Amino acid sequence: MAALRLLRRAAGAVRGRAAAGSRGAASGGRPPAVPQRIEEKRRAALLGGGTARIEAQHKRGKLTARERILLLLDPDSFDEYDMFVEHRCSDFGMDSSKNKYPGDSVVTGRGRINGRLAYVFSQDFTVFGGSLSGAHAQKICKVMDQAALVGAPVIGLNDSGGARIQEGVESLAGYADIFLRNVLCSGVVPQISLIMGPCAGGAVYSPALTDFTFMVKDTSYLFITGPDVVKSVTNEDVTQEQLGGAKTHTAVSGVAHRAFENDIDALLNLREFFNYLPLSNRDPAPVCECHDPSDRLVPELDTIVPMESTKAYDMLDIIHAIVDEREFFEIMPAYAKNIVVGFARMNGRTVGIVGNQPKVASGCLDINSSVKGARFVRFCDAFNIPLITFVDVPGFLPGMPSVQYPASSPAGGILWESSSADPPVGREATGQSCARGVS
Repeated sequence: MAALRLLRRAAGAVRGRAAAGSRGAASGGRPPAVPQRIEEKRRAALLGGGTARIEAQHKRGKLTARERILLLLDPDSFDEYDMFVEHRCSDFGMDSSKNKYPGDSVVTGRGRINGRLAYVFSQDFTVFGGSLSGAHAQKICKVMDQAALVGAPVIGLNDSGGARIQEGVESLAGYADIFLRNVLCSGVVPQISLIMGPCAGGAVYSPALTDFTFMVKDTSYLFITGPDVVKSVTNEDVTQEQLGGAKTHTAVSGVAHRAFENDIDALLNLREFFNYLPLSNRDPAPVCECHDPSDRLVPELDTIVPMESTKAYDMLDIIHAIVDEREFFEIMPAYAKNIVVGFARMNGRTVGIVGNQPKVASGCLDINSSVKGARFVRFCDAFNIPLITFVDVPGFLPGMPSVQYPASSPAGGILWESSSADPPVGREATGQSCARGVS
């Protein structure tokens, strides 16, 4: 919370300077000079939707778009793009000065995370609820194009109510431009989405197309249509949390990869996660200084796996025992728990870990675990991250779901991705490996 207090004091200082500048401009009879007008625009852009809306954002336990960027990136490393861009809509009174905000409803630019380049956009909920306009979409497309050109990850801090209805088709066309770039950047540069508020309608699709989607508990939601529309169409009574909350998407749908307690926790974890990823498919996996000897003995491995093949054990105990500093960033820990995937380091180098989990369903593969594993292996293959697999699987879980959804489809997917992966793949059998699991 100390970081949050510092950010709030900084925001207060910015607001104070903006108010002082406004009073100075109002006191003179002559039109302000060009440098003064530029400075006034800069102050207005820093304030976003204004003091009242910033305070409302803080009361919800959320940071503003700029505060999030300041916390995510290294100090003084952020170079902002298109700070003075405004929307171009002239319908429904949108051309009045009170509806013009420099920068519109998104802050974009580039910066560094632990010294490594990243391109970032942060949607500003204090300006028209973070809704997407034509100008908003162009700003996002610009940073995505730049990221693909130079080979650097794209990080989206999403907090948007969807399309800006005043702009109609132009707003929807902006979504199409973003989706196209999501697809073109797939497998070229890592794409990460952090959902930090409500994301409804068109705002949902882009995060679903990125490589990793993280959420914040209790304040972030992902749904195509809200509870009111669901009620009118299907007569179902559902809450926002049930329909598209962090618990739903991390444990049931599998759309989100992890959820964090609050904005600060999410951004700090994102900084840690970023260290595991290469900048692009042309760069090697990052190597960190390692203080954990690669030839150390691990005596606990003698007792983790029980002598009886029918007795369960925790695969995470084995993973933590062998990786550097016992640090393992697990992906999708609450979804398809019968398989474990995530990132770790071996002798300082990033590796992808895939392991069956005997504690859950005896480690049997099913539809969800096969999809989870295949998607992770596909990412590691695209970005040349070596893989280590821990195998203890009795086979594919039989039952009606497998009949209704042919088992050959998801099971074949994980077999295909594992077999076609180009990076080095190390396999360690910690127990049984039967039927399709032997592959």
